[in-house]
Amino acid sequence: MQRAVEFRTGVQAPAELVWEVISDFASWKDWNPVHPRMEGEMRIGTPLRFELVVGDGPATAVEAVVQDWVPYEQLHWRTRRLNGLVTAIRYLEIEKMSDVGSTFSNGELFMGPLVRFVSRDERRRLKAAFTRMGEAVKARAEGLWSERQNTPT
Repeated sequence: MQRAVEFRTGVQAPAELVWEVISDFASWKDWNPVHPRMEGEMRIGTPLRFELVVGDGPATAVEAVVQDWVPYEQLHWRTRRLNGLVTAIRYLEIEKMSDVGSTFSNGELFMGPLVRFVSRDERRRLKAAFTRMGEAVKARAEGLWSERQNTPT
């Protein structure tokens, strides 16, 4: 059994710039309301340590493992819940739509024998958090793109 939560948005900026935003972990504290701290390397099998803010609750420290990444396209990390009986794959994905437009998706896929215990209420809170993050990525990338377009050469 699987369950998923996702938010997807169009971004008026090149896919390469969206990748620049999400791959620069050190800057996440400046723009990311859901993961205000992210530490680690983008290398399959390596740990990521970050904070997760869902709703009005406090930041929770989380440790994950990089599941997969493809430059300019995607970053996936894996966490375990309920004593390892639920695996959660968190994903950030970018699709190039044109030279100056892209789609950013972020979500989480839950798998395992106890996935039914990932409640509807939790999935609702995560959807709201992923929406905030998607909108923040969009704002950051579009802001940088606008700045770079208006910079004299």
